[in-house]
Amino acid sequence: MAKSDTDTIPEADRLLDFAHPRETTALIGHGDAEREMLDAYASSKMHHAWLISGPKGVGKATLAYRLARYLLSGGGKTMDVDPAHPAARQVRAQSHPDLLILRRPWDDKTKKHKTTIPVDEARKLQRFFGNHASAGGWRVVIVDSVDEMQAAGANALLKLLEEPPAKSILILVSSAPGRLLPTIRSRCRKLILNPLSVAEIGRVLAGAGIELSKDDTASVAALAGGSAGEALALASGGGLELYREMEALLSTLPNPDTRALHALADKVAARGKDDTWRAARDMLISWTARLARATAQGDPGSDVIVGDAGRAFAIGAGAPADAWARVWNELREHYARGEGLNMDRKHVFLTAIFEFQDAAKSKAA
Repeated sequence: MAKSDTDTIPEADRLLDFAHPRETTALIGHGDAEREMLDAYASSKMHHAWLISGPKGVGKATLAYRLARYLLSGGGKTMDVDPAHPAARQVRAQSHPDLLILRRPWDDKTKKHKTTIPVDEARKLQRFFGNHASAGGWRVVIVDSVDEMQAAGANALLKLLEEPPAKSILILVSSAPGRLLPTIRSRCRKLILNPLSVAEIGRVLAGAGIELSKDDTASVAALAGGSAGEALALASGGGLELYREMEALLSTLPNPDTRALHALADKVAARGKDDTWRAARDMLISWTARLARATAQGDPGSDVIVGDAGRAFAIGAGAPADAWARVWNELREHYARGEGLNMDRKHVFLTAIFEFQDAAKSKAA
């Protein structure tokens, strides 16, 4: 489903032009997590706070909105709510009076989303719960994601968790629950969503109108780490082709073709291609992690594309067990430094490849 024409301000939690989680009626995978919620509701033991964690893009927000629609529509035997139901329409239109969404807001001055959820957003909680539910039912808050809340906002949330209003539900979405205040985690019922299988990723892609071969679907699923969101971004944005180009270059280490190297650097650093830049960065870091793990375990591991695990293992084999782990850590710091200082992207990418080259040469020597 494409983004609505009425959306004039970009949404921080929307993936490209795909359906937003509040517009997504089907949840692929995570049946156990959904049944746990249904059982809690049926037994009248609905916890006032749920912490839904798991990899980015795996379906956490989709589940959060399904629970919100379910509660606001009056419940039932399943979480499938008729899209024509008044509550479903209001959730989709962001107009339900008993639903509050906290997320990174748009900054009109910078024309970008803020990097955190500021305390002003968290203050909406007090006003929201100061009102009675419109129909005497549930009041629902979704924080997507709670990882992005400023410290003052997190403290305001904690106070609410300690003294929850009657018939209120707080749904906290988190990709890094370990970074949250222990006191927040301890007051939530936890649901951990696991990466999707290759078959489930295939269903996600097909549902978005993306048809791939069986092998390419498996490759996309592996690159995406079982994340539906990442798989959609990769499959729709030429991510698999980009990985093939990068892997072909990396497999020639320590002596990559200079012309091919600069051509790839120009591609990933091109102006206006932020998605390509992020995809290349994540692929490079992930490739290094796989190489470090394979070297330490003495096992090439599974392929993403045909033969790539063996080619990477040949580059890393014989190096000290922690050598590529150090490269992985340095690479992450290098990218973070480059982005923090707004350095030239081509320079950042080339320097990263040169770090690989130096490590490969040291191993060869």
